[in-house]
Amino acid sequence: MYCKYCGKKLEENQDVCLNCGKLVHEQASTSTTGKSKIVAGVLGILLGTFGIHNFYLGYTGKALAQLLLTVLTCGLLSPIIGIWGLIEGILILTGSINEDADGNELI
Repeated sequence: MYCKYCGKKLEENQDVCLNCGKLVHEQASTSTTGKSKIVAGVLGILLGTFGIHNFYLGYTGKALAQLLLTVLTCGLLSPIIGIWGLIEGILILTGSINEDADGNELI
């Protein structure tokens, strides 16, 4: 079961979410709207130069760094940033990176 408000996993008999402090007894659901591991990995491999996979996962600081390094150097650093994105994409697909910025598990 997952908290309706923050998406964190709950124990079976838990009445209050320890993450957000909300009462979840009646509001708990058995599914979460997690982000896809496959989508994030493919975005990292194909568009990692622009940090699109990090925007998707909610890591906006890292995503902006990748985007700005590519754009502000007129593409001179894009091969390096592309390799960075490729590595992160592979790590996402293999399960080494398995959470989004909010701590929700990738599905």
